[in-house]
Amino acid sequence: MLKKILAGIGAVVLALVVAMVVWLSVAPPKLLRVGTGYAAKILCSNVFLAGRNPKAVLADDVQAPGHPVLKLVSFNIDDQVVTVRLLGMFAPSVAVYRPGLGCVNVPDFFVSKVRRLSLPEVKPEPQGAPIAAAGKLADILTDKALTGPGLRAVVVMQDGKVIGEAYGDGFTPDTRLLGWSMTKTVNAALIGRANVNLDQVVAPNVTIRDLAAMKSGLAFNEDYGGVSDVSRMLYLEPDMAGFAAGMPAGEKKYAYSTGSSLILTRSWMKAVGKDALTYPREALFGPLGMTSAVFETDESGTFVGGSYVYATARDWGRFGQFLMQDGVWEDKRLLPEGFVGLMRTSNGSEEGYSQMQSWLKGPGESDTGKMAGLPADTFWLRGHDGQTVTIIPSQRLIVVRMGLTPWDLGYRPEALVKTVSETM
Repeated sequence: MLKKILAGIGAVVLALVVAMVVWLSVAPPKLLRVGTGYAAKILCSNVFLAGRNPKAVLADDVQAPGHPVLKLVSFNIDDQVVTVRLLGMFAPSVAVYRPGLGCVNVPDFFVSKVRRLSLPEVKPEPQGAPIAAAGKLADILTDKALTGPGLRAVVVMQDGKVIGEAYGDGFTPDTRLLGWSMTKTVNAALIGRANVNLDQVVAPNVTIRDLAAMKSGLAFNEDYGGVSDVSRMLYLEPDMAGFAAGMPAGEKKYAYSTGSSLILTRSWMKAVGKDALTYPREALFGPLGMTSAVFETDESGTFVGGSYVYATARDWGRFGQFLMQDGVWEDKRLLPEGFVGLMRTSNGSEEGYSQMQSWLKGPGESDTGKMAGLPADTFWLRGHDGQTVTIIPSQRLIVVRMGLTPWDLGYRPEALVKTVSETM
């Protein structure tokens, strides 16, 4: 009798295991696909754009700060295609490197199709050795409490020149770094370069101006905790802008949305027309000398204007300098008069967002509502996991801080920026 019972239990367990294997193989949960999609994209871009070791990227960027499920992923890299699976078998995701356009997630696995899209590669200008700071600034840049955990780069510029910088282990002035949502401000500059009509209607009762100020009324869930709209868009959708534009309409109040930035991208690309893929390079990166900058697209060929610009820390500073100069570079106006002014004008939200894809408050200031005592004309580019470019026109000062610094570590860059500002 006991043998029959044990045999029955074993059969049930085996059936459940087989059923689970079949389920995970045929229809894996979206959460698992988001996890492997994220891992594939981060691995691909950091290996082929930043030149980093893939095992280090998996350990440091994907697994160390992430969801426990990411501890179970493994990868394979073959012919510039990165494939990631859970437990070596399940929920596969693919990201592909394309010259000139970086890496792209391929949710539908049409790898040959996405490889048709590429650009001539631009060889980044060699940056040389880090520029050592002097005096008090040198002390600041070696103070780990100020530069924060997970530091990858700090660059301080004044009057358009680098006056001091510091880099984390394994990172140099030549390392391309992901800006995450700092990309939104780059994307905004391309709207200005293309002279897009800000009052153009791009969805029912939604204008470019509404989207730029994050007041579109489109219901887009920006929560990164699970399978939200933003994670689904970035890792499961071939056409990110189309997905975002399909969100239901709601009340026009401030709601931060990476989806809005993708709709903005599609708008300026449509205005530019057939030359849209080369436009960031020709209209912005080239004139500014940002030779390291790479803007990545989604599978449909739309630039991921909310998240995916890679550039060296110095080139991020160069972009900040361009904004500090009101959109003028080498005595040539590249942005319309008043356009950068929108980046320095509140959209009316307590969080401190502007009318044009930038911030008037630092991350800690937005958290607490308490200002850090920085000059009143300070404005910011801000990105996920500790990316910031701080622009202080009255001091002709730029502070770039890049890292892998998850929000829950509690680090905010205002103390660093204030300490630097007080030495100038």
